[in-house]
Amino acid sequence: MRICVYGAGSIGGNFAARLAAAGNEVSVVVRGAHLEAIRADGLTLLTGDRKIVMPVKASDEPADLGPQDAVLVTMKSSGQHVLPNAIGPLLRGDTMVAFVQNGIPWWYGHGLGARPAAPDLSRLDPGGALARTIGMERTVGAVVTSSNHVIAPGVVRNISPERNTLWVAETDDRQSPRILALRRTLIAAGIASPATTDIRYDIWHKLMANLCGSTLCLILREPTTILGNPTVNPLARRALEEALAVAAAHGVMLDDSPDQRFGPQRTYPDHRPSILQDYELGRPMEIESIVRAPVAFGRAAGVATPTLDAIEAICVRLAAARGLYTP
Repeated sequence: MRICVYGAGSIGGNFAARLAAAGNEVSVVVRGAHLEAIRADGLTLLTGDRKIVMPVKASDEPADLGPQDAVLVTMKSSGQHVLPNAIGPLLRGDTMVAFVQNGIPWWYGHGLGARPAAPDLSRLDPGGALARTIGMERTVGAVVTSSNHVIAPGVVRNISPERNTLWVAETDDRQSPRILALRRTLIAAGIASPATTDIRYDIWHKLMANLCGSTLCLILREPTTILGNPTVNPLARRALEEALAVAAAHGVMLDDSPDQRFGPQRTYPDHRPSILQDYELGRPMEIESIVRAPVAFGRAAGVATPTLDAIEAICVRLAAARGLYTP
């Protein structure tokens, strides 16, 4: 399969290297020192005791790479505003474009079927530019679980070698031949890709960790170990209770609970979530997709979310004060 990974940083670099090693024709859209290193020395993935070095075609200009069978957009939602003016050369009429991101995606309100309508998500796709340029017929939903860091230009360390999973699905959950083909390609590359009949379930399930845990790490400037703190843990539990009620009001009944996610048996890795890393490094933050959009779902359904409202207000203020988010 001819695949372009758009924004091949940590997660994207991991997947690009694995897909290339499996024999796919892989290209990456990257820039700066990362681009120059990949051009000179290939893309290096360190995972467990393995070192994978793959020569992949790399450019900061999608026009250099040509039309693709699939594009994996692994850039954060906060950076997707650049796509409408850049992604066109990668697209054919049948190109799949999978949005591998945290939080609520811009396309969430399409293909809902009998579920309640989504709230206004226009800030995730200003002016409808993504929907217009990419088109819903090309758009594929995706949810990822994989922990990675770019440790040097062109070098990605995968710190979860046994946990690299990418769920993919049509936005209306049809079991289409192209989704089956994409899943087979991922699995052949060593990327787990379980079948899913409800991609929104997977979106909300992943979102719980970011909305109810990572945001507290941001507010407190602490790694995820802080979630076991006896003062902080009850706050995370209350946030999760509210978030589960919001998801349920929109037709997504999660197999999750405060005891499962934040109970006394849980151990927390010494990990700084990406939203905290972005804050500390002065990078644009995923406030809209991780924090504000989920809270908007609660308001649309009339679900009271006092804990999440407070988390939203503090996160917005922190990010806006450093110029990393525009309310």
